[in-house]
Amino acid sequence: MAATRSSSAGSLQPANVSVPGHEIPPARIEGPVRPGRRTKLLVKHLIRGDIALIDHLDIDRVSAEELIAAGVEAVLNCSPSSGGTYPNLGPQLLVEAGIVLVDLPDASLFDVLSDGDPVAVEVSPKVAGRASAEVRCKGVALARGEVLDLERVCAETEARRHEIGEALERFAHNTIEHMREERELLAGRIQLPRFTTDFRDRSTLVVVRGVGHQRDLRALRPFIRDMRPLIVAVDGGADALLDEGLTPNMIVGDMDSAGAAALRCGAELVVHSYPDGRAPGRHRLEEMGLAFKLVPAPGTSQDVAMLIAAEKGARLIVSVGSQFNLVEFLDRNRKGMSSTFLTRLRIGEILVDAKGVSRLYQPRPGLTPLLVVIAAGLIAMIAVVGLTPALRDVAELLWLKLQTLFGAGG
Repeated sequence: MAATRSSSAGSLQPANVSVPGHEIPPARIEGPVRPGRRTKLLVKHLIRGDIALIDHLDIDRVSAEELIAAGVEAVLNCSPSSGGTYPNLGPQLLVEAGIVLVDLPDASLFDVLSDGDPVAVEVSPKVAGRASAEVRCKGVALARGEVLDLERVCAETEARRHEIGEALERFAHNTIEHMREERELLAGRIQLPRFTTDFRDRSTLVVVRGVGHQRDLRALRPFIRDMRPLIVAVDGGADALLDEGLTPNMIVGDMDSAGAAALRCGAELVVHSYPDGRAPGRHRLEEMGLAFKLVPAPGTSQDVAMLIAAEKGARLIVSVGSQFNLVEFLDRNRKGMSSTFLTRLRIGEILVDAKGVSRLYQPRPGLTPLLVVIAAGLIAMIAVVGLTPALRDVAELLWLKLQTLFGAGG
């Protein structure tokens, strides 16, 4: 249930329960504001107690989970948190975590607030079933928006579920458009440069910053230890790997959400260039003085990463953190997801989800368990010999013969 904060950031007051028939009492949340129009970049700079100012239409599950993990007190969104096209999971996750979620009418706060400015969010009681909040800075009212409480979010999510057919129809239409526009992608006619990374007959992990990628990486530890697969990170997936103590062999993408440490970790860098010639990551890598290869291709960066592995002869591709069912594809609510769907159809025979690998793969026994079993057997045998007079006599006789044999040999 949603919990409100006191006037000092980080301390908690009794939770406000949003259920039918109950009003939200007034609340005041204070903290430094952290503005960022791209949520996936902003979350890297958030700390507990911050108030996030974002511009994110249809907050998806991945973004919501990262905002929750950062420990923000409130989220001020300059776009509709749920646009009504699909029951996206982000708003519900935020509200259930006790984070105050406010939808603002426009993006004017980006023009008047700077990073770190002290902001107060004052939530008013419900009027006609809806609550509002006023955003103030140093006593000056700057904006007013709608508070998305749990009751409202759940009701709207349920309403969207009944309209899922329209979302499926749009997804199918986008998929057909991609089939027409991206024949080269599907037919494998993309010109790929020669890479240092050798994929031939190797298992490959393609790691995306997505739903449950940390959990999947931990579950794959035995597979990584035994099979030693090549690891390809897609943009921010490189930082996720470093956090788990793993180093990617290759990083593919726009290079906008991969940290400098990840880019300098020694991985081969591949910049995804779009058909119109745009290559957003090229300038950043040139400024850092890092060598890279350019791959012009339609689709998303994770599509390019998977196609590189498939075209260069990977035996198996394990997808980590990527969308793998229809709900996840729709939740991302991006036209590029249709391209990703088609890419999976093309390389389907060698593609498997990380969850499937972790469930089916049987780790090889290490040397330690074998040594433990041998030691236990020796201890048991010594105990039996010591407790059995007849066996003890035989053991003593054998010991004397060995001494005599080695003495004679000396």
